[in-house]
Amino acid sequence: MDFRSLFNPKKLDELETQQYRAGIIALVGLIALMAISGLVAFFLALEGEEKTLVPDVSNLELSTALVKLQEKELYPRISLRFSEDPETRGRILEQNPRAGSIVKAGRRIALVVSRGAAQDKVGDYVGQSLDEVTIHLQTVFGASRQLITVAEPSVYKWDKAAAGTILEQEPDPDTELSGPIQLRFVVSRGPEKAKVTVPELVGQSLESVSERIKRAGIAFVFTMRPKEGKEAPGTVVAQLPAPGTAQDALTPVNLVYAAPAQTEGMVSGLFSQALPEYPYPLKIVLSAEKPDGSKIELIAVEHPGTLFSYPYNLPVGSVLILQVANRVVARVEAGR
Repeated sequence: MDFRSLFNPKKLDELETQQYRAGIIALVGLIALMAISGLVAFFLALEGEEKTLVPDVSNLELSTALVKLQEKELYPRISLRFSEDPETRGRILEQNPRAGSIVKAGRRIALVVSRGAAQDKVGDYVGQSLDEVTIHLQTVFGASRQLITVAEPSVYKWDKAAAGTILEQEPDPDTELSGPIQLRFVVSRGPEKAKVTVPELVGQSLESVSERIKRAGIAFVFTMRPKEGKEAPGTVVAQLPAPGTAQDALTPVNLVYAAPAQTEGMVSGLFSQALPEYPYPLKIVLSAEKPDGSKIELIAVEHPGTLFSYPYNLPVGSVLILQVANRVVARVEAGR
């Protein structure tokens, strides 16, 4: 059969032609309807869910904020953070998007909820080290406003407890934090009028002197001058008071140091730094950073403050570093 004859108008009667045209028109209409439906569905998908207004939930209790969001068909994404104010516990600190924004229904709203203050009561610090408590409080509150601070200066008194130990505190432990509080401490100076025996230091090198100073627990002040007569350079050549003297541990022993012989590439001198008078001896470390980046410790002792001095003989370009209670208080290039 020749199918081409079916589409030849000359060989079809009028009725067959009309049926043919009607079928074509119906097919085109169906295709157009499907296209329009697809476009409508596409644009509806782009349009998305219904728009809604983000409510203001800042400073509301979390339960109240959740109800307000639910009314707008919005959902929370919650994170927690410490706050400066203990009374904000459980309240909304921040929201994103902000109140008044137009968003699609079903959107998640980021909420930052207060965990309250990092510490809501005053701790019991009696028997602890003052330095450790101070550092602990700074760490607890981190970047937020510190609700508990330590009043300075503390009250110091002689006591059998180790120097720096907290003996009394005000306010008392477990006091509720309703706002910023200053702690006032009574702190031990250590045993009253502790006595030490001055060791023999004349004729000793710096390394030997450092070890004897640490073992004896004495305070000291160095002076430095060129050697005289038969004195050995680089040694202690005089001391006051004399060896064997019993004295208060806070009273310094005066030491005269004969400068070492000059050597190419080396520089010698006397490091000297004025310090506050500490209520009890603090750990002081003098170290040196050499030009090659290596670091050496020159001396580490308990020192009462006021004046710290110590001789050195180091490569040119070295830097002297003084630390008090683990805090750097001075950096000086050797020879300056």
